[in-house]
Amino acid sequence: MNLDASLNADLHCHSVISDGTLTPEALAERAKAAGVQLWSLTDHDEIGGQARAIAAAKANGLAYLTGTEISVSFAGRVVHIVGLGFDHEAPEMIEGLKATRGGREPRAREMAASLAAAGIPGAFEGALKYVGNPDLISRTHFARFLVDAGHCADVPEVFRRFLTEGKPGFVPHKWAALRDAVGWITRAGGVAVIAHPGRYDFTPTEEYALITEFIAHGGRGIEVVTGSHTPAEFQEYADTAVEFGLLASRGSDFHCPEESRIDLGALPPLAGRLTPVWQALQGRIHHAG
Repeated sequence: MNLDASLNADLHCHSVISDGTLTPEALAERAKAAGVQLWSLTDHDEIGGQARAIAAAKANGLAYLTGTEISVSFAGRVVHIVGLGFDHEAPEMIEGLKATRGGREPRAREMAASLAAAGIPGAFEGALKYVGNPDLISRTHFARFLVDAGHCADVPEVFRRFLTEGKPGFVPHKWAALRDAVGWITRAGGVAVIAHPGRYDFTPTEEYALITEFIAHGGRGIEVVTGSHTPAEFQEYADTAVEFGLLASRGSDFHCPEESRIDLGALPPLAGRLTPVWQALQGRIHHAG
């Protein structure tokens, strides 16, 4: 397999184990059908699906890197750090992610109470139908409940009217520290990557602080080509990767066939001037067959 920047790698997607709607097995089949050559399942704050994803990748002839997407509190915002190529049985990472998830059920119950006060009862039980495990319940599950119950026409309308700061259903959560998230990934043999940096609406000073602190803690990569970035942001974050000497990553952030902005494997390739993150992880790739 040629590991240059033209590789169709999709290193960011989600399954039913976090807030996606497809199983790891269905995602592997979809990735293969879409021409993906190197795949990673990056469920939120969870690595319980990695063994299934590795097996599914092998069954579909896909090369695979282990993955997760860790929620981090930074400068009063939630920032996501993708981990790639780590040992998915590393005890420190398993325990760290378990602690990070631990506050989700109490937070979800507060979100439901806020929605009930706004005239929408039964939101906790409604959201739970989409996930099954209260430890993994998220705003996405509440959004699907609000759409299916007829309170909103679609998920974008949900986030215009609910679940965001100042709106019914919003409850902040204390996530992992940046230092801890990067440390779990790197000590387990992986590479930490700043996910979809264009989404955070940071000032240039705040973004500089994020990137430099991330690097200081051992972070090495940044998502350049991802589903929520515009073509202008592909260029902007390619420049950022070069400026800071960061490895470049690529991933659709696929969650659901009906909701996602772009399908698995459908993004443009990384620019040839970039160093792809998978080149630094050659020894960590699970090869098919």
